[in-house]
Amino acid sequence: MPDLVLYGRPGCGLCAETRMILIALQEQRARAGLPVPTLVERDIETNDEWQHAYVTTIPVVELGDRRLELATSAAKLRRLLTDVLDV
Repeated sequence: MPDLVLYGRPGCGLCAETRMILIALQEQRARAGLPVPTLVERDIETNDEWQHAYVTTIPVVELGDRRLELATSAAKLRRLLTDVLDV
């Protein structure tokens, strides 16, 4: 199962909100007996490539070969999990 990757940076309020949404979605999936990916956070300030790619679009969430930029919608994040994991 692919990791659920959240690209952000310290002090990013939107990133913190997305983290909370992802944790809640993980908990919902676990209660429903569905696959739950591991949440991996990546600080874009620690990698020049990430910073260049995502500085204007964080929070960015990746799962498998799918990516959501400005990922702040619970509905879109839920759909990403469903589309990738529940095929």
